[in-house]
Amino acid sequence: MTGQNRNNVRKGIEVDIVLKRDQKTGKLTRGIVSDILTNSLFHPHGIKVRLESGEIGRIQNIVIKKYD
Repeated sequence: MTGQNRNNVRKGIEVDIVLKRDQKTGKLTRGIVSDILTNSLFHPHGIKVRLESGEIGRIQNIVIKKYD
């Protein structure tokens, strides 16, 4: 699931974000959403969030956990 729609984003979910410094390489950082920083309902480059680690970036993927 992509992170372009704010309706899909909640505090406490696990996501992959791209940090500003990693935009050229596309390196992803995984973490738990602490705060949602984008106010609009949609953003083409991903909703901007702050992770529990304090890092800020745009969501590229929302991690879906499958349980057996």
